[in-house]
Amino acid sequence: MTRTLAVLLLLVASPAAMAQTDPHAGHAGHQQTPAPPDDQKAPLPPFIPPVTDEDRKVAFQDLEGHAVHDRAFNYYVLFDQFEWQSGAGANGPSIDTRGWVGRDRDRLWFRAEGDGADGSVEEAQTHLLYGRQISRWWDVVAGIRQDFRPGPAQTWAAFGVQGLAPYQFDIEATAYIGASGRTHVRFEVEYELLLTNRLIAQPLFETEVYGKSDPEHGFGAGLATTDLGVRLRYEFKRELAPYVGITWKKKWGETADLANAAGDDRGAARFVTGLRLWF
Repeated sequence: MTRTLAVLLLLVASPAAMAQTDPHAGHAGHQQTPAPPDDQKAPLPPFIPPVTDEDRKVAFQDLEGHAVHDRAFNYYVLFDQFEWQSGAGANGPSIDTRGWVGRDRDRLWFRAEGDGADGSVEEAQTHLLYGRQISRWWDVVAGIRQDFRPGPAQTWAAFGVQGLAPYQFDIEATAYIGASGRTHVRFEVEYELLLTNRLIAQPLFETEVYGKSDPEHGFGAGLATTDLGVRLRYEFKRELAPYVGITWKKKWGETADLANAAGDDRGAARFVTGLRLWF
């Protein structure tokens, strides 16, 4: 009799025990206890101030007009080299600037370069290029280049690629086609080495190759020039940095022979000092 009574009590108690220990309680398909209304919630500790309407406005600002940034026009201008060069009997200014205006993927680019020595302009040229982004770090460019010096002015069709290669190497590779089937290729790579957050070394290498000789403009077929240098700048502001450096420019092959015949140096090192700025 006692055993029968114990079994009956166990059967009656089992459903309640199973409901309390159900491992799936609270999952989808099971009824959940609704959250209490705000007026029945436990009060906040006294050191936590209540949330006000002003707090909500700051946390959830109106973002109208800022949802799409890629349709806005922007611009950028960089004077990468704005300097004075001295050495090998030739002293003069040098400038290398570039910039763009446009949107995130489509931009109008310009480049301008010039070198002077002993009060005269030795080299001067400008580019006007359309650039289209083809990947996160690379653009293709196409347009025109106008040479003013040396020799008579001449115009080239230009196309190439530019961007940031792995390990943060800044690359420009441009090919040109000119009158009478003349061709020209320029390759430039530079790197920024952060010695500190403000002290930066900037090595640069540039080379030029021509397809045909053009004595009137002072270059020959094949490898024409290489330019190797390093500039050390200190950024008082990111947009403004004085620098010093040294460069070595060398002419090769027929271009060196043409320079020698004209009484110019085949290659020389120069000390440079200047200012790098952008806006």
